[in-house]
Amino acid sequence: MFTDARSKKVVLLAHCILNQNSISDGTADFPSQVKKVVQFFLKNKIGIIQMPCPELMCLGLDRGDVHGAERPVVVENTRIRTSLNKPNSKKKIQPLIKQTIHQIKEYKKNGFSILGVVGINRSPSCGINTTSMNDKEVSGQGVFMKALQEELKKEKINLKFVGIKTSKMKETMKSLTEMIR
Repeated sequence: MFTDARSKKVVLLAHCILNQNSISDGTADFPSQVKKVVQFFLKNKIGIIQMPCPELMCLGLDRGDVHGAERPVVVENTRIRTSLNKPNSKKKIQPLIKQTIHQIKEYKKNGFSILGVVGINRSPSCGINTTSMNDKEVSGQGVFMKALQEELKKEKINLKFVGIKTSKMKETMKSLTEMIR
């Protein structure tokens, strides 16, 4: 099975890497996607799995406050993080985690290489190395990525997690190159 042209290599990307339209107001760096990152995986013949956007799915496109862009990014991100940690949001995040893990298991079961998970640092949901908390960018993980890692650990699935920052594309490309080696 699967002896056709496919590379059998995949990577999971934070939703907003492929769709900047989903990102919180005032924080999009690109009109549509982080093109350099997408092109990197296409050039290397790596399939892209777009993870769900937990902020959009839990809080809506306006993140529950149409005035979010009027605040500094880390202040708004802290507000979003607080909202994501509320019981109603946590309840909505769990099925998103389960769906993501189901995809990972399916690919693994069928002999595909999952090269890693790529998140956006500073994000209150998808930060890997840094997130927003207490109106600052701090070391730590976003709410979604932390929950995903915890569930993967329970399932005894070990994946590389790479955090990128769109304002530091040289470092981003270096991290992605290391990830696929």
